[in-house]
Amino acid sequence: MNRYASTLRHVMSALAAIVALAAPAAAQDKVKVGVFPVSSSLPYFVALERGFFKEQNIEPEMVRLTIEGINANIKKPGVAMYISVNSQNKTYQMEQFVVRKGFPATSIKDLKGAKIMSAPGPANVTMAKAALAAVGLKEGDYTIDQLDMGQHVNVMQAGTFDAGYTLEPNASTMRKMGIATTIEAGVIAHYVLGDPNANAFVGGCALTSDFIKGRPDVAKRFTAAWGKAVELINSNPQEARKHLLKNTFTPDDVVDTVPMIRYFMAKDLTAKDKADYQKFIDFSVQTGTLTEKVDVSKYLQTF
Repeated sequence: MNRYASTLRHVMSALAAIVALAAPAAAQDKVKVGVFPVSSSLPYFVALERGFFKEQNIEPEMVRLTIEGINANIKKPGVAMYISVNSQNKTYQMEQFVVRKGFPATSIKDLKGAKIMSAPGPANVTMAKAALAAVGLKEGDYTIDQLDMGQHVNVMQAGTFDAGYTLEPNASTMRKMGIATTIEAGVIAHYVLGDPNANAFVGGCALTSDFIKGRPDVAKRFTAAWGKAVELINSNPQEARKHLLKNTFTPDDVVDTVPMIRYFMAKDLTAKDKADYQKFIDFSVQTGTLTEKVDVSKYLQTF
C-alpha cells in the first residue's frame, strides 16, 4: 500500500468488511475493492457490470479480502465509515439453519444432538449459538464447527453434518438439489432483535475516513455508483439476480430462486433502522464479538 492508498470495506458480517484502495488520479480513478463472493456483495457486481462505476470515472479492481469493520473502528475510530448497510430478516433472507435430508428436525429446537456446521468467523458462530440458546439448547447439546462457505453444499450432500448455519446462495442450492431444507431463516432478526421482520443490518459497504478526507470527490462518486446499484437491486431484484452468476457460488438453475436481502444507503435509514442496528451491535458487545460499546451513528457516512 503506498502513501496514496485509502481503504474501502464491504462486509459479509456487520462486524466484517471489504477493502478498497484508491490510487492516484489517472484517466480513471482506480479503486481496489475487497469483495466476499456471496449475495451481500451484489451491489458491487451490479455497479461493475452495468457500468455505474465507469459512469463515475472509476475503475474498480476486485480483490478477495475480509476485515472486521466495526472491530476496526474500535482500534482506530473512523477507519470504516458505512455508506450503505444490508438488511436481512424472515423476508430478506441471508443467514439460516438448514438440515440434511433425512435428519429429523423441523425447527431449531430439534437440533439437540446434531452435528452442525457454521459459516466461518466469530460473528457467524456467535449468532448461530445465540439462536440455539434462545430455543433452550446449550453448548454440549450439539457440536458446531466453522467451515469455509465453498464447502457447505458438498459436506451437506455427503452427510458429514446434520445441520448448518449457512448463507445464501448456498441454502438455495441445497434446496434445489434436494439435499437439505431450511428450518428457519432470518434468525438474527428473530432471536437478537426480537422481531422476525426487523431489519438486521449485518453487512454493508464502508469507506475509510482517510479515503473520504484525502480523496473526497472519488469517495462521493464511488458512493453515487453504489447507490445506483442499490436502487436497481431494490426496485428490480429479478433483473439484479443475474449478476450473481459467475460472481458467487450461485448455479445457473438456482439464480432465479435465491432470496434477496434489502439494501439501504446510509442516508435512507430511519430512526428505527438505526436503533435496530445499534441493538445488533450492542448484542455483539454482550457476547464478546466486539470488545467495547460502539455508537453506530458515528460510522454512518452520507454525501
